[in-house]
Amino acid sequence: MIPLPNLPLPEPAKTQLTGYQQEIDALPDYATRVERAQERFSSLNRKGHPTFDTVKATLSKMSVGVQRCAYCEDSLADEVEHIRPKALYPELTFAWMNYLYACGPCNGPKNNRFAVFAQGTGIHTDVGRRRNAPVVPPVPGTPVLLDPRVEDPMDFMSLEIRQTFLFTATAARGTVAYQRAKYTIDLLCLNSRESLPRTRYHAYRDFLMHLRGYVQDRAHGHAPEHLQHLAHDIQTRQHATVWREMKRQHQLIPELKRLFEAAPEALTW
Repeated sequence: MIPLPNLPLPEPAKTQLTGYQQEIDALPDYATRVERAQERFSSLNRKGHPTFDTVKATLSKMSVGVQRCAYCEDSLADEVEHIRPKALYPELTFAWMNYLYACGPCNGPKNNRFAVFAQGTGIHTDVGRRRNAPVVPPVPGTPVLLDPRVEDPMDFMSLEIRQTFLFTATAARGTVAYQRAKYTIDLLCLNSRESLPRTRYHAYRDFLMHLRGYVQDRAHGHAPEHLQHLAHDIQTRQHATVWREMKRQHQLIPELKRLFEAAPEALTW
């Protein structure tokens, strides 16, 4: 997971979202707002609706690679995901900063699961609502889930790129930072889906091949336009976290160290 570029939503769509949210906020009680928020979002979030076509087009531009999921970076992103679930936070149902583009395998398990650090504590509390449970507001607190719209998830975790291609928390066990990383990894099944470590490995080999090609063409004096094309190709591929870790860990891997020494500008991509 990497931080997403926060593109502005075009003003007409932004105004429409504000209007939809005001409808929800004007309702008299929390349970009614939750019910109405889910109904209203479902009725509007469909192909051909001008506002949500704009929302999806903008989220697509913010996605990793070619419309890849903001969480796993692997699958096609085709679902408007509420970072804070609308079933828990109806006041954020139409909040632009609460949206990102995700895939079904990430969005499905996450669903309405969410946790917060209750005020004044460093212990996270699950605030997800079980089936048939009373519809009451979640306890107040700060989110545990890492939010790539407003923070850099890789400040909290790292990806091992020499053997396992699994995510691990970087902070000391038991700290707030550790809990946030582990909760995010577990909630989104970033390590437990068998295919993801394999696709990260293949992405690593793909990035490595492209970097070798860039270094070779650079040494042979190819035109700047050609080199810029190769650089752009690397920067827009899926699994951007793999590339980021290749840069971050390049001193530990002899071939990467050699390649980045030959083309130090690649460390800025």
